[in-house]
Amino acid sequence: MSCFLILQTPITYDALMKMDCLEMAINESMRLLPTAPRLERVCKKTVELNGVTIPKDTLVGIPTYVLCPFCALPQFFSLHPECKSEMNQYAFMPFGLGPRNCIGMRFAQMIMKLLVVKLLQNFSMETCKETQVGTFHQYIVH
Repeated sequence: MSCFLILQTPITYDALMKMDCLEMAINESMRLLPTAPRLERVCKKTVELNGVTIPKDTLVGIPTYVLCPFCALPQFFSLHPECKSEMNQYAFMPFGLGPRNCIGMRFAQMIMKLLVVKLLQNFSMETCKETQVGTFHQYIVH
């Protein structure tokens, strides 16, 4: 990503899509602070789950912030196939899942990446003396 941080360097779509570490960082931030606090679905038929009956046509709210583990491993959002296969697809749903997921998901992800790159191109960041620099594990627990 560093070659794209040079001031005024044009950013291409292909370059944004290759920024895997940036995507993992954005996913981690969406895990900690979900963009949609809950998903809502209407129950199509009466069902019983763990002794709880949900009648047909009931609006079911799914809180997205409780679905993800509170302490993830650094490779939780790794693009390695072995890590992705171990991840429960319902544990992280920042844009919903299935046929009713957010229609603007890919656009929103691209814009988030673009925003971060443009910020890093145009501003420098420094730590202050109060900044605690530690390991990754210190910052991923709520």
